[in-house]
Formats: sequence, structure tokens, C-alpha cells
Amino acid sequence: MTPYASAMLAHEARALLARLARVSPFALNEPMVPAAALLPSAQSAIERYLVEGRQQLHRLVLGFLSWLAQSPGVSAEEAQRRFALLRLQFNTVLTQFELFRSVVTQRSEHETGVWLSGLDVVSADALTLVGNYYRAPPVICYLDRGVGAAIRRARTRLPGGGMNPVAIIRVPRERMIGSGIASSLVHEVGHQAAALLGLVASLRPTLQGMQRGGSDQLAWALWERWISEVVADFWSIARLGVVSTLGLMGVVSLPRPFVFRLNADDPHPMPWLRVALSCEIGNALFPHPQWQALLDLWTSFYPVRPDHLREQGIFEGLRSTMPAFTALLINHRVARLRGRSLSEALDVEARQPARLARLYQSWCASPAGMYDAAPTLVFAVLGQARMNGHLNAEEESDVFAKLLTHWALRSTLDTSLACASTQPDAGLTRVLRLTESA
Repeated sequence: MTPYASAMLAHEARALLARLARVSPFALNEPMVPAAALLPSAQSAIERYLVEGRQQLHRLVLGFLSWLAQSPGVSAEEAQRRFALLRLQFNTVLTQFELFRSVVTQRSEHETGVWLSGLDVVSADALTLVGNYYRAPPVICYLDRGVGAAIRRARTRLPGGGMNPVAIIRVPRERMIGSGIASSLVHEVGHQAAALLGLVASLRPTLQGMQRGGSDQLAWALWERWISEVVADFWSIARLGVVSTLGLMGVVSLPRPFVFRLNADDPHPMPWLRVALSCEIGNALFPHPQWQALLDLWTSFYPVRPDHLREQGIFEGLRSTMPAFTALLINHRVARLRGRSLSEALDVEARQPARLARLYQSWCASPAGMYDAAPTLVFAVLGQARMNGHLNAEEESDVFAKLLTHWALRSTLDTSLACASTQPDAGLTRVLRLTESA
């Protein structure tokens, strides 16, 4: 390799180091009010992950420069090949930085940042089960266009490698702010909970057994295909009650051809069936005439016309197996729940419609009780009040804006108090040291 080629590659490698040094921690370049900030567990997990990635790349670049200086006889082609791979790794680090930056940057938006922090609190509550069945990861939320939500689960592979240190939930901006946002949010939390409990993997063998023989084996095969999304819907219904189904109806209210489109490659059930299943699950968990009323309403919006419905036999097979499928979900016992069924672990008794209605009346007389309650319970109570006709859209939006702000502020003050009364967090301290040495 010529001295010119060596000098050119060395310059480019040092330029990578210079640019890498300018990638600062979010804590130094993202202004936001304290109530909008990420919880320390999420902040430290993200910063630690990114700092360690930058440090690893820093070592690789220095190693390349050392190799370049000590290998005068290497070909220019080989040196360029190694540098090209190094540059790809540099761009991977930037890609992961941008992934988190797009989430954190919204925290600086007026009001929106605080509301997102409030949604973080709702997510954490939706993921928490009494019984310590798993170690829940930090959850952070951000807004995006579109009508559906999505999650990048914690402890899954990120683009370019590495395990995601936090769960990231994308929430549709068009749902801010109302009770419907809880339906989308807790559905995505359900995906994370299902992964932590191993629910999908434990349900599949049972569903596969239902496919052996009988005229409904194709219907059971489709339920197995859709089980991941169904379990997430189940989690949302169990945590929120009727507001989960109301929110789902808002999401899948599409032109008729889409509502009746049966696509075996789609992990989501046919929208019409998905709402019908939500009503079936809701009535099984929380028996009440409201579920039939909702199903009748949905059917009036989208009447089932056999002459317009393709795969009529499959559709009827799915409808006929829905009660048995629902019973299977409710009574399913996974090893990590230590013998308890899903409905028992999710404590559905606390979300029965009559109890929710009594709580609403109590909170109308004394609103302080609402602000002290668990966020998912509050969404369940106010969603039931909406179903009962006691809460209009304007009141709903106003009260949830206040609640999200309250939860964000309470979480911030509780965290500040905890930090003031304990030793410095070891994780945060380590992040600071890594940053200083990067």
C-alpha cells in the first residue's frame, strides 16, 4: 500500500473519531421540563447502551489505526475493505442513536412532552402484576402519524445488533387525548407482557392440538396464526374493561372491504371478527349486557352479508369456535404464573362494570380518589362512564389531559424524593463515567 493510500485511510478513520466524539448524551442536548423527562431507569438504560456502543466503536477505530500503522505491506484493497466495514459500524451506532432521539426529542414539545411522560406511567402500571412474575423493563412512549400503535419490545434485537434496553411504544397522535389512547397503549404493553410470560409459546401447542380432526381445524389454525395479537387484545380488555373494545372499534373502523378482508398472512384477525372476539372476551371476563349492545352496534355499522363475504365457511367456523377459544384464553395457566390462570393473574374482579360505576360516582363526589388510583383503573372507570353515557367527549379529553399531567408530575416528584433519600444510582454513575471516558 502506498503512503498516500495509508494517509488517506488514517485521515478518514480519525474523522470518524472526531464525529463520534460529537455524539453527546441526550441528557446534555435535549431540553425539557422535569415532568416530561424519562424515568431514571429508562434514561440510564438508553444512555448506557449508547455510550457502550460508542466506546466499542472508539476501540475498533483505534485498533484499525494501530493495524494500519503496523502493516505497511498490506494491500490498499484489504485496508479499504476493513475501513468500509468500520464505517458501516459507525453508521449503525448513528442509526441506533437516531432511533432513540426521535423518541426523546418529543419530550421537549409543550404539553405533549408531559403527556408522554404520563403515558409512560400508564404503561408501567399496565405491565405491573401483583406477584412478581417477571422483571418489567422500562417503557417509553412517543407519538407518530397513523391510526395504529406499535411496540419495539425490550430485550429484542435492534437494527445493526445489540439488545433493546427499553420497550418503545409508538402511539397514534390522532388519539391524543381521550380514553381510546389507552386501548392502543395497553394492547402494545400486552405484547411485552406476553413475551415476558411466554404466553404465545405456551398457547400454541394447545391450539395445534385443536386442529387435529374435526370440521373446524382451519378455524383453529387461524386462531393460532393470530394468537400474538389476540393475547395483546386480551391483556388490554382485562386491564381496561369496555374502553378497550371501544378504542379497538375506533382503530378498525375502515371501509367495508378492509373490515371483512380475511388474510391468513396478516398476524391480525379480520377486523370484524377482532371486534366480535373483543366483545366475547369482555363478556366472559366482565358479564354485562353492554357487550351484546356493542356487538349489535358493530353489526349495524358492518352488517354481515353472506353474498358479499368471501370464504363464508371459514368465517362461520371462526364465529362458532369463538366461545371455546375465549374459554381457552381465560383458563390458560402458564408456568411463569405459578399455577394461576390469566384471568386470576390480571385480577379482573377489580374491573367489573358495577364496581367501576360505583367508583365513578364516588369520584364525582370526591375527585381526589381518582388522582390517587392506579392509572389503568382510572381509564377503566372513565371508559365505563363513557359507555354509560355519563362522560362526553369534551369532558373526557379535558380530564385525561389533567390526569396525564398529574401522573407525570407525581412520578417526577416521587423519583426526585427517592433520589434525594438514597445513594446515587449506580447505573447513572456508570453512564457518566463512560461518557467522560468516551
